[in-house]
Parts: sequence; C-alpha cells; structure tokens
Amino acid sequence: MPQVRREQVIGYRVGAQGLLRDGSSLGKLAVLDFGVQDSGDSARLAFDARLRRTPSLRGVGPGEPLALAWTLRGAPHLHRRTDLDWLAAALWPLSDADALGRVDAGSTMKKAGMAGLAGFAAGAEAMRKVVTAPMGKGAASTAVTAATPDTLHRYCRSCQATHVFELIFRMGSLPAGIELEPGTAPPVLVPRPGAAVPTSADPAAVQRLIRAYVTLLGPATQGDVAGYLGARRADLASVWPDDLVEVDVEGRPAWLPPEQLAALRKAKAPRLVRLLGAFDPYLQARDRLLIVPDKAVHKVLWPILGRPGVLFVDGEVVGTWRPKSGKARLEITVDPFAPLPPAVRREAEREAERVAAVREAPDVRVRWTDA
Repeated sequence: MPQVRREQVIGYRVGAQGLLRDGSSLGKLAVLDFGVQDSGDSARLAFDARLRRTPSLRGVGPGEPLALAWTLRGAPHLHRRTDLDWLAAALWPLSDADALGRVDAGSTMKKAGMAGLAGFAAGAEAMRKVVTAPMGKGAASTAVTAATPDTLHRYCRSCQATHVFELIFRMGSLPAGIELEPGTAPPVLVPRPGAAVPTSADPAAVQRLIRAYVTLLGPATQGDVAGYLGARRADLASVWPDDLVEVDVEGRPAWLPPEQLAALRKAKAPRLVRLLGAFDPYLQARDRLLIVPDKAVHKVLWPILGRPGVLFVDGEVVGTWRPKSGKARLEITVDPFAPLPPAVRREAEREAERVAAVREAPDVRVRWTDA
C-alpha cells in the first residue's frame, strides 16, 4: 500500500481543487464536479479563491449554465446544469434505513412504521405535482404538506404550524425537478423543464459522486464520503467503486482514483495565502484532524452556527476572519492563532480587497485582533 504524508495530501487537495488560482473559467472549475455550497456569499468566495479574476455570478439561474438547488445534505449548492439529472439519481437514498437517517431526525416515520424510501418518494412526488410554476418556499411547503401523509409532518415551534419535514422538502426537490431562483429570500422554487425524474438511486451516479469526492478531497475513507453525502456508510459501501486504490495516510487507510496517485505522490506543501469562506469546498472534508491537527481549534472553525472564514497560509489554517459591512466600507476582522510574518499580513490584506470586490464593497479595512 502506498504511504503518503499529511503534507502531500494537503498539497494534492490544494492543486486538485484549483486553490493555486490557476483557473480562468468559472464553468470549468473542478470543485463544480461535486458542487459548491452557496450560503450567503460562500460560492462567490470559493470561486474567487480559485480564479485569477473576481467572478460575477452572471450565468446562474433557470436556463443558465449554472443552477442553484438544494442538494448535498439539503444545503443550497451551485452545480453545472448538465449535472443535475445524474445528481438527482445520486442523491436518492440507497435503502429504507438510509432514507430515515437522511430526513427523519425525529424518528416520526420510524415510529409510525413508514418505510424510509416510501416516505422519501412520497415527498418528492408531492413536490413535483405542486411546484409547477415559480413558487415561494412558504406557499410550496403549505401545499406539499397538504399533499403528503401525516407521518411526514412535524410541528414547528418557530413557525407555530405543522408542516412537511424540512429535509424531505429540501432533499426531495432535486429529484422532483426543482431548482432555486438565485438571490431570493425566502427562496423561490422553480420547476426545471425536461428534468429527469428518478424513482430510485442509480449506483453509477452514486459512484460518480464518490469519485468526485475522493478526487477533490481524497484520499478519503468510506466514512468520510458518507459523512459528506449524509448517507449511511453501510449502504455506501455496497456501491463503492472497485477500481479505487488504497493508500496509507500516516497510518490511516484511505482511497483515491488510480489516475490521481502520481499527483498525490509528487504533491508538496503549497505556497499561498487565501481568505477561505466558511463553507469553502476545502473545509468540507470530513477528516478534520488532517486539515487541522489541533482538535481544540475545531469548535472555533466548525461551530453549529456562525462559522467563521479561515486564514489559509501555505496549506495550514492559521486563523479565522469575519466580515462586517458598514455604510462606507467592509471591515474584516482577522484573528490569527499565532504571530504572523509581515509579508503574510500584507498578502492577507490583498486577499481582503478581493473579498470586498466579491461583496461589491467600495472599500475595506482589515482589523487584526493581535495588533
């Protein structure tokens, strides 16, 4: 079994994901192979970290080359429009237990004796029938609730109403042929003309998604990929591609496509400074101890709510950053974990100017907490 060091894995991922900023075309970015989470401005920040020029998001939305949809773990992601059909089949649960684990956090379906796949299918079918024209989330949720059995409903304290499970609503939308209108809050759901409507998982599509993960965030274990997809590990193992190669990452067995092995072996620690957004694809890897060996820092980087951005220097997470918009300027507060050389600070401040361009702020000020 080939043996590789942590530094090689980090260098490989940085290169595979385009963080060397060698990309010139938004649609060709490798990270779109598994989608880029778009919570707030996270997608534009991720694209900016990989493109030579700060990108606009023209070309995103119904009928455009890029589409916004609820996909992985029910979160909004940007994908190539040409990927939506196979992705819908890849995200369909693999078994009743897998479906329950993905959408039934309160075990309502399980307690009522409803099979997980049947519940998931009922939710997706109701969404397909209900959303036949652009429709706000609230109206769509009300209509889908009326069209689904009580076993798929839960009382929501914040809404003070009973409605369909949020994750069935979100995760059933892509199989129902639904995307999201960018820039809408609350979200507007839009039917996608000619969308394929899967009724079960397609093993080949699941394998395609697995390969995308282990290519961009590999070497990775089955547990890593299952966590990223929100899938049940035992079910994912049943469709695991048999052509992946196993490598040893400092005593931890993990998997990689064979055609990427040479790049992994040659990879070195990168030389760069980036202000990565809170939901950047690099930070979505499930082997967080490899990304940041100091476990005590994990609660700072990955809290349940309010994740910060990350100061990423030469392959290491060396601090966090948070933006605050004012009337005249954007203020970015950078909190380094340890003292940094002046050259790194200067480069981080140049990166802050790019963040300001992404947020369309006329001016930016960087405040260092250790200044």
